[in-house]
Amino acid sequence: MGKQSPANVTINDVASHAGVGKGTVSRVLNGGGNVSAATRSRVEAAIADLGYAPSYAAQSLARGRLATVVVVVPFVTHPSAVTRVQGIIEGLRPSGTPVSILDVETPEHARGQFLMLLGSLRPEGVIVVSLTPDGDVRRRLLEADFPVVWIDAKVQGHVSLFIDNAEGGRLAADHLLSLGHEAIAFIGDDEAHSGFGFTSAAERLRGVTSALAERGLELRNCLTGPHSKDVARELAVQLLTGRDRPTGIVTTSDTQAVGVLAAARELGIDVPGELSVVGFDDVEIAESAGLTTIRQPIAESGRRAAQLITSLAGGDKPSRRHVALPLQLVVRRSTGAAPTAPVQQPATTTG
Repeated sequence: MGKQSPANVTINDVASHAGVGKGTVSRVLNGGGNVSAATRSRVEAAIADLGYAPSYAAQSLARGRLATVVVVVPFVTHPSAVTRVQGIIEGLRPSGTPVSILDVETPEHARGQFLMLLGSLRPEGVIVVSLTPDGDVRRRLLEADFPVVWIDAKVQGHVSLFIDNAEGGRLAADHLLSLGHEAIAFIGDDEAHSGFGFTSAAERLRGVTSALAERGLELRNCLTGPHSKDVARELAVQLLTGRDRPTGIVTTSDTQAVGVLAAARELGIDVPGELSVVGFDDVEIAESAGLTTIRQPIAESGRRAAQLITSLAGGDKPSRRHVALPLQLVVRRSTGAAPTAPVQQPATTTG
């Protein structure tokens, strides 16, 4: 009998050639654990010898399952979401697993997408970013026959990657306090009207106010609005032209911090001589803007979620269900010592 054409090679052929079970081949293909180095090498050699390439379309039809990892993410064009999705794609690349992105803009849209995933054609796995759907959907996802990994949310019963947002707020405030700032304000997201149940901004604010309270201080001011650089600029203008002008501002994202820097330039306020600004995330724009920020491992969280989902899809059990990711203060040129002279109020601009 002649050599099989690569197009006709199946995963069973690879398993037989390597002398292992089909599940072991699947774990190797998906980057899963519980495979010894010697066995992995044998399977990879069999794949190369036979020229095997998994047909995701064929797998989908045969198993009644969409052979792709689906990423459900709100506001996918936001810088942090883009960075996280890039990390997921990088993490899935070694296994060759396709990625489908579902961008959701409203809570109703999100629920509809989750219900679709729970329908007749189910995915290989689902990665959910920054969302916590209602109890019924969470329960059904927990009972689903595909793995789910959550990023930026701690969901009971599920595998979750998250950060301590309150600790991040505390790091930002402690940095400003160490520089002598006492007049500290906060610009954040208006989460109450988003409908998604986001809490990260509120938790970061709680960390800031807690750090201030320990020094016997109160937050100078707190303004919130939609997540936007331009909105943050407008809010910062209000703060910086008001009676209780702060010397330091903490924001819930680098995007908003860049808006604050724009307001300071517009008003002729020196940064960091008269005003210090701290962002959150450490996305690409932070370094070019010279922004002091709280770095969270956004891309790494995507890569780790991808590794987890492929491992779970291969039949592995998670070693831990909840993984707290580290935070780090990154100091750049947007923060400095608090001004010693009384702060002068800038002239209000128009137009």
